[in-house]
Amino acid sequence: MNRRSFMAGLAASTLAGPALARPLIPLHDTPRELLPPPFLDGEGREVTLEDFRGRVVLLNIWATWCVPCREEMPTLDALQARLGGEDFHVLPLSIDRAGISVVRRFYNEIGIRHLGMYLADSRRAMFALGAFGLPTTILIDREGKERGRLVGPAQWDSPEVITQMQILIDERRN
Repeated sequence: MNRRSFMAGLAASTLAGPALARPLIPLHDTPRELLPPPFLDGEGREVTLEDFRGRVVLLNIWATWCVPCREEMPTLDALQARLGGEDFHVLPLSIDRAGISVVRRFYNEIGIRHLGMYLADSRRAMFALGAFGLPTTILIDREGKERGRLVGPAQWDSPEVITQMQILIDERRN
């Protein structure tokens, strides 16, 4: 991703308005294939989205230097606390070049308790996932396919989002 694309995405997310005004995550008409690169967990182990197959995953691409990302992290933490488990997982994928230590420090500073730590190479992840602004959040179904995406911040622990996630979680259980 080049600087121009990144800045355009950043401007779009900034102009999008407050997180409370954002709509639910828009869903695609049909699920889409995803080919994300491997990334590291908080212990430095390489993982892929395949490791989460069978769960609904809310993949949030973010960075500690991104102000809207920082603001929405507590709501992602609350969503994970509420719905996280064997059927659902919030996967906050940091693209911080300074490494997992800045993520760990950020989590400690603001009291993130329920989210795991994941780190990806910024260029590789942004390109592979087609993320042109931060934060970018991708909703992934149990089969590992993209069901929807949202560029910009959101209030992830709102009743409307919780209902939307619960519907997708329950979709394959029945």
